[in-house]
Amino acid sequence: MCLGVPGRITAIDDAASLSAWVEVAGIRRKVSVACIVDAAHPIEACVGEWVLVHVGFAMSRIDEAEAEATLRVLAEIGELAVEREAMLTTEATA
Repeated sequence: MCLGVPGRITAIDDAASLSAWVEVAGIRRKVSVACIVDAAHPIEACVGEWVLVHVGFAMSRIDEAEAEATLRVLAEIGELAVEREAMLTTEATA
């Protein structure tokens, strides 16, 4: 199952290509932030933001409480381990 998994953006990788590094369950991956960047939210403002990550894209911004609650539920149902393993075994690309 593919889910939107909460992660925190830790750094901008390449502003021109709208890619950033996100940490999800202790794993750092490069993702596209094209879906969350706009005039009101420039790429420079992304660092530190919590986002839902799905297939290499930060799909939406979420607050920290929602991120923690979602991570807790995913861990309880075992899905976080599945998603973490998938992230470890796939190539890190944006």
